[in-house]
Amino acid sequence: MGKDKNSKITPEATAKSAIEAVNANQTSTVESPFNAEYNEQKKNKDSAKVKGTAAKKRDRMSGNEAVALAIKQVNPDVMPAFPITPSTELPQMVSTYISNGEIDTEFIPVESEHSSMSAAIGASAAGARALTATSSAGLAFMWEELYIAASDRLPLVLCLVNRTLTGPLNINCDHSDAMGARDSGWLQVYAETNEEAYDNFIMAYRVTEHPDVQLPMMVCYDGFITSHAVMNIETIDTDSVRNFVGEYKPDNFLLNKDMPMAAGPYANSPFYMETKYNQRAGMKNAKKVILDVCEEYEKVSGRKYGLFEEYRMEDAKYAIVIMGSAAGQTKDAVDKLREYGIHVGMIKVRVFRPFPGEELAEALKNCKSVAILDRAESFSGQGGPLGSELKAAMYDAGLNIPTVNYFYGLGGRDYTVTEARDVFRDIREIVRRGREPEQFKYVGLRDRDADNSNEFRDFGGDDKMDIRQSGDGVRLSDK
Repeated sequence: MGKDKNSKITPEATAKSAIEAVNANQTSTVESPFNAEYNEQKKNKDSAKVKGTAAKKRDRMSGNEAVALAIKQVNPDVMPAFPITPSTELPQMVSTYISNGEIDTEFIPVESEHSSMSAAIGASAAGARALTATSSAGLAFMWEELYIAASDRLPLVLCLVNRTLTGPLNINCDHSDAMGARDSGWLQVYAETNEEAYDNFIMAYRVTEHPDVQLPMMVCYDGFITSHAVMNIETIDTDSVRNFVGEYKPDNFLLNKDMPMAAGPYANSPFYMETKYNQRAGMKNAKKVILDVCEEYEKVSGRKYGLFEEYRMEDAKYAIVIMGSAAGQTKDAVDKLREYGIHVGMIKVRVFRPFPGEELAEALKNCKSVAILDRAESFSGQGGPLGSELKAAMYDAGLNIPTVNYFYGLGGRDYTVTEARDVFRDIREIVRRGREPEQFKYVGLRDRDADNSNEFRDFGGDDKMDIRQSGDGVRLSDK
């Protein structure tokens, strides 16, 4: 009997067929009480959200377009820059705004990234609100200057569009550029989405220019994944942005003729340690300032931020900790597994410097096992940057939780929802079967001895369910 040409294959029919393939007696999906409870909680949270005082506009933009718009709305004084993929669009777009008379920022074309940071340092020391942008080897070329900017306590902003460091040569995303500079004394904040990158830049100067901080900040977001992909975004009006950011009025600056000063003087042994201690104090103070600025920004934009985001962590037994755009795939995996009653959750680290170790440990204290995912190698033999620091924080907090450090997405390697579910499966098996965790796995590594088949893998549920997983989705059967 031939098929009806007008018949359509629906997702519901496909799901039903998949279920029947595993168990002919099971012909309907099970509505999880955990998912229903979460939906109710989410509905209550949404109704309690702050609406924000700013006028809003819905648009579609790439991450670079969104951050360029934020730069335009803030209208900083000086922007030196040298183009490098995938941040090239930022100086291109900002210089176009300037050429069209839309902002009065002074754009300085330079011959290298080292010079762009040098010029930004000079502008900031002179009393201007300054910024620049770069990626990958461009940040590495700024290396010497990064430490000068931080030790001089200059509140400038660097838009860092994350890209892997050479070699071998690669233009795609990982966090090796930013992580190489993690101890330079700069604040670091990461974005998952284009809208978050936009918001992070708007908040940046309020943090860096605070008298209790006075440190430069890297506004980081993933190259190509966030910088070039177009997403729906909600922007706020320019007047609200400028009122929120305010006018820059530095207390001390080189062009202040009434108070002569030196910037970056020679500091020998009797003075050097004190400068480092003062930088440390500024970094420590930044936690509270960041939270205060986020709270104030929520009143304007209606969007809530913190040091990190907890996603379905209220009763999570198994958690993934991650940074950047890959949080989206992990959230999808969490939602899918929650449908079947598996208590999983995710924490997205937004602020890496200052590192919120105590706060993260508190958020993870009720978990049975934890996976920490790094998008940069440190070659320490003891884990990646995020893994090493979070494990140390958990140890200091007295947490004896099985914790596994994974590496993912290096050089732009895809990180999928299926792989996120595999990670949850791994850390769950540690608890269920008392398996000794294998540390420092590479997620998605091509291995000739690996099982790359699409066979179903056992993934037992927390209750009376057995979930089997494959590349084409999750299937349910009786246990």
